[in-house]
Amino acid sequence: MSLLRVCAFAKCLSRRSLLERCAVRVSFADSGQLCVSRGTSAVRRISETPLHLQRRNVSFGLPRKEDGKKRVLEQSQLLDVLEARILQLQSDVVVDVQHAKVQFVNAHSSGKVKVASDRDPKSTPSDIPKSGKTVAKGASDPKPSRWMEKLTNEKKNLKKWQHVQQKLQKNVKEKPAAKSKGSSSLPGTPHKTISTTAKKTMKKDLNKKKKDHAGIFATATSTAAAGTAAMSQKASKGNQKHPRNQVSREEPAEVEKLQKSLGQTVSQLTSLSNPERLQEDNGEIESGETQQNIRSYLEACVFAGHIEKAHRFLLSQHRLMKRRRPLNTDIYNIMIRVWAKKGALNQIGRVFIMLEDAGLKPNLGSYCYALECMGRNPDCSPKTIIRCLNQMEEDGLSVDDVFSQCSFREDERDMVLKAMHIVEPDYQPRLSMTTDGCSLPLVEDFYKQRADHRYPKLDFSQMDLQERFKRQLSIEEASTITIDSVEASKPITKNMARMRQLLADQRAQWQKILLQALRESKMILANTNTKDYRLNLYPYLCLLEDKDYVDIMIQSIANMSPSGESLKVLAKDLGNRVYTKYCVRQKHQNQILEKLGNIYNAYTELLAKDTKEFGLLPREHWCQLEKEQSSGPTLEGGETNWLYSVTLELGTYMVDLMVKSLKISGDILNPAYDKKLIPILYHMYAFRSTRQIGFIKPHPILTQIQQEAMETKLTFDSYVMPMLCPPVPWSSIKFGAYLLTPTKLMRTVEGATQHDTLLEKCQTLHPVLDSLNQLGNCAWKINKPLLDIIISIFNDRGSDKLDIPPPLSEAPKMPHFNPQDPTLTSSEKAHLKREAVNARRKYSEMYSLRMSSLYKLSIANHMRDEIFWFPHSMDFRGRTYPCPPYFNHLGSDVARAILVFAEGKPLGPKGLDWLKIHLVNLTGLKKRESLQGRLEYANTIMEDILDAADNPLNGNKWWMNADEPWQALACCTEIANAVRSPDPTQFISHFPVHQDGSCNGLQHYAALGRDVIGATSVNLMPCEVPQDVYSGVAQQVEEFRARDAASGMKIAQVLEGFISRKVVKQTVMTVVYGVTRYGGRLQIEKRLKEIDEFPKEHVWDASHYLVRLVFSGLKEMFTGTREIQDWLTESARLISKSGHTVEWLTPLGLPVVQPYRRTRHQVVKSLIQHINLKISHDIKERPDTVKQKNAFPPNFIHSLDSTHMMLTALHCYSAGLTFVSVHDCFWTHALTVDTMNKVCREQFVNLHSQPILKELSKFLLEKYCDGPLAEGTNKKHKEYQRLMQLLAKVPQTGDFDLQRVKESTYFFS
Repeated sequence: MSLLRVCAFAKCLSRRSLLERCAVRVSFADSGQLCVSRGTSAVRRISETPLHLQRRNVSFGLPRKEDGKKRVLEQSQLLDVLEARILQLQSDVVVDVQHAKVQFVNAHSSGKVKVASDRDPKSTPSDIPKSGKTVAKGASDPKPSRWMEKLTNEKKNLKKWQHVQQKLQKNVKEKPAAKSKGSSSLPGTPHKTISTTAKKTMKKDLNKKKKDHAGIFATATSTAAAGTAAMSQKASKGNQKHPRNQVSREEPAEVEKLQKSLGQTVSQLTSLSNPERLQEDNGEIESGETQQNIRSYLEACVFAGHIEKAHRFLLSQHRLMKRRRPLNTDIYNIMIRVWAKKGALNQIGRVFIMLEDAGLKPNLGSYCYALECMGRNPDCSPKTIIRCLNQMEEDGLSVDDVFSQCSFREDERDMVLKAMHIVEPDYQPRLSMTTDGCSLPLVEDFYKQRADHRYPKLDFSQMDLQERFKRQLSIEEASTITIDSVEASKPITKNMARMRQLLADQRAQWQKILLQALRESKMILANTNTKDYRLNLYPYLCLLEDKDYVDIMIQSIANMSPSGESLKVLAKDLGNRVYTKYCVRQKHQNQILEKLGNIYNAYTELLAKDTKEFGLLPREHWCQLEKEQSSGPTLEGGETNWLYSVTLELGTYMVDLMVKSLKISGDILNPAYDKKLIPILYHMYAFRSTRQIGFIKPHPILTQIQQEAMETKLTFDSYVMPMLCPPVPWSSIKFGAYLLTPTKLMRTVEGATQHDTLLEKCQTLHPVLDSLNQLGNCAWKINKPLLDIIISIFNDRGSDKLDIPPPLSEAPKMPHFNPQDPTLTSSEKAHLKREAVNARRKYSEMYSLRMSSLYKLSIANHMRDEIFWFPHSMDFRGRTYPCPPYFNHLGSDVARAILVFAEGKPLGPKGLDWLKIHLVNLTGLKKRESLQGRLEYANTIMEDILDAADNPLNGNKWWMNADEPWQALACCTEIANAVRSPDPTQFISHFPVHQDGSCNGLQHYAALGRDVIGATSVNLMPCEVPQDVYSGVAQQVEEFRARDAASGMKIAQVLEGFISRKVVKQTVMTVVYGVTRYGGRLQIEKRLKEIDEFPKEHVWDASHYLVRLVFSGLKEMFTGTREIQDWLTESARLISKSGHTVEWLTPLGLPVVQPYRRTRHQVVKSLIQHINLKISHDIKERPDTVKQKNAFPPNFIHSLDSTHMMLTALHCYSAGLTFVSVHDCFWTHALTVDTMNKVCREQFVNLHSQPILKELSKFLLEKYCDGPLAEGTNKKHKEYQRLMQLLAKVPQTGDFDLQRVKESTYFFS
């Protein structure tokens, strides 16, 4: 083997200090001469790549810090090595040469390996022996290649540094060499294969740098070393037998890499800087999506047991430069983790070599798995572990960081600890898990001053909560749950029973067919995808049992609409279900269930009523328990999310399988039809607006069977259901909510990753997490009497008035006609065709609404005797939402009405009054009345209230005319029960009373601008009666109209008598959230069309006129609001024009980024159809300026109202209150309404006492204007200057005194 290969191998081993850290035992023949092929016209190429040459008897060291002069010397040596490698590659890629001259590497006595080169006068190249010559007839001199020309240029740049190199070399040679105490080679090394000269050279080099060159991954067996040597000799013989030139595809990439390294070294020599440093992970530079895709693919391969496939894939990505670029350390760590499980320390060493070859640093995970492997290996030397720890320290990492920051699976943590105990028997990790405290001004006192905090307990014993945990765990382990439908009460007919049996038989048959088809398709995939570097679906189809995939497909058929489903939606649903089951199985495999149970059982002590009081928040207590029970796997698994495209591709594959495989007999319902098999699903195309989209539609025969069967069971994914135990508290951005089901803390657009990146960097999320935990800890139960009434109407004929959709039997009949009928005129055919289209649309809408109500009511009915919880997450602005999608308190009037607090509290002296006021609020009457006026009105209609409670469907039914009829009826029942109790003040009420903000968006604007007029209009200022901003704007618009009418404007005269609160309300409400004049005009146009008396020919002109007046009226009433809104809009426009998306921090420290970018199209290819995705969040695209500027004001205000809600939630929790919210509508018990109102006002004042706009200005300036302002007059320079001036010029504020909010009764009411 050529000594040139030694240099190449050394280069692969390490880039930090190349020859200091490697000592390679190499066998070579004929006194180190290069083996040259005989009888051919080319130099034999050494075909083995550096990865294949990695010997198991290799020890590479861990350098300590040295002075910069030595580093410069080593970098100079690296130049020599790289040049020699390039010369060798030149000889490899040149096929036809006349005289093949190969330069030798001479091992000098100084211990430094030096490469003979033209620029080194001390080294004389030798000719190849005669026997080694190869001559090509007619061959011409090869032309210098591009990379050789580059090398020549680099040489010229290096000449001026020759004296530096020679001086440093002289200084080094004068230093005495350290005495070696032993060889770094392993037991069993075949010494005979090493030449005497090379052996002495290597020994001298090792003796000189004994401590610095100790290897980490020295293998423990001589068998491995001998085997590697034998393989190397065998490969050498094989190459002699086949002397043909073999040009590798990877060679140009290696040359390119060498050139790049050479250039980097030159720059380092030029600057005479610190020792060579490896670049950080290039994850932020390269495409995050590619990294995510590679990670999920490798993890899928490993989970499915395809270790060799994963290994080959990583090697194929690593070898070529263009495929290597997206790789980061975490991707290499996946394979390091695999080899650690197997105790293969030599394999880990090879991956470390690949890491350094890729210019990456090992991170905590890399060293963690290396230590784990050492712990698993009983023969591992303590010296090896010490070397690894020394290298960690060299890289600025500590073992304590490994235990506190790394994610462990199974027994990984115990193995790392075992390795540590080998070298330090008394070692115990010092975990620094910060769980309490927050430096944010808004909540600093909340976390530091807890003497008065009274955290509420749940009305359950500890044993009850532990039992509930077991039930919830079993549901999530199953991933699905089957419940009874509320339609089950209908009597079963003979035809219904026959159809149900027929459907059951068909499903059993389809299951067998799909199982067989899936297995066959997997075999085909496994055999056809042979190229290692290509990503494919095969690993994703091996994550679950085949039966699990089939069950998911069968379930999707049962839930499919008769009108069909978009292929994209259906595929996404299927892919997500596979991912959810995969995550649950991962947690099983990682053995976290036992630990989760132990920690949760201890956690219930904080919540249960029969345990001691704790002064900790749920997150703090959970983190403390995790710290105490740190052994075993980490609960936060660190799984990689799948890309949206991967989910879609897997889903479309499953859809294609169903469409091609599932069939039904054509005569199954009617024997008169042909007895032939027909597909039960059809792939077709339909137009949505101007876009053609793929649709999957069930065959009418299948639809008819399903409708006539009227099945009584519904199957849902487990995460659709409320939880039967309190949610796991959010303790980090990746762990919380459900026990096993993966849940994202922040809801984002499919595929957007910038939000997660910001969250991972954020260190101030504790208040946000604690508020989410408080909302999730509220226990609920079902209002059973009201639910029964709603179900009875649902099973009758529904009611549009009461928001209960009618059954599909009430849908309009589909008109049937023959387009070829000669008796029909063209206009009649067109009319019938329009009717058919409208009937189909109406049927589809009715089906959607009916199924939504069916799911909602069926889930509620299933939970009727249960206590349950809603885990919470948030959107990118911080607005909170319950995780279960169908049934929650953010739903419609029906859903809110059947939900009550599980914990009851006595009404107290004012509770009954609050119930009555709440009822009047729900009716929508008396909005301009004072609270006392509303209470008096409620007392005057007590007879109607009692009648509604006693005879809801047969009485005077006045409640049906309320704005929120079902909640009003529920409130009537609660009031009736309270007044009929012996002592209403002691009546235990479970009913939630709401306090709603008065145009909350404008309230925040008025507070930001300290606008007195605006603050008065939205009830920030104390008033005798509530101020109605909508009526105020309508009055202002009427004054403008009267003035214009007097001056003779026709449209102003036409509008006389038609301007009302209702006409302007929607526009006023939404203008604060960014509605444009165009959108406002459409809103007003819709309201005008609803007025029968208004002349329709003037609608267009009138809406144009009125929207202008509404905006003018708002500008006059809310001067500060408009200035702030304009400042936010213009700031976002200029930021976006500069190429950035708008980011900011909420006052609670939550990072927010607007993901809107220019849309690009991505095609997901599949067998059934290519799906065109619109990607509007790609960080490589420029920001969408229009969306950025229009969205910033409303999103900023939303982030403020979410901050106010979170502050209120935290302080209500510390006061022992039950609190939930629907954005700017806060709920609590009637007993605690006054306390909640006090907290709500205090926290609003607390929030707006912060310099919010100044802090925003400071943040934006630091982020977007922190660079030096370049001189020039170009457009970009002017925009940069303008942006800086605009951001620095914060809008002026008025004189409104924020403290007055605390006295305002109608701020929230």
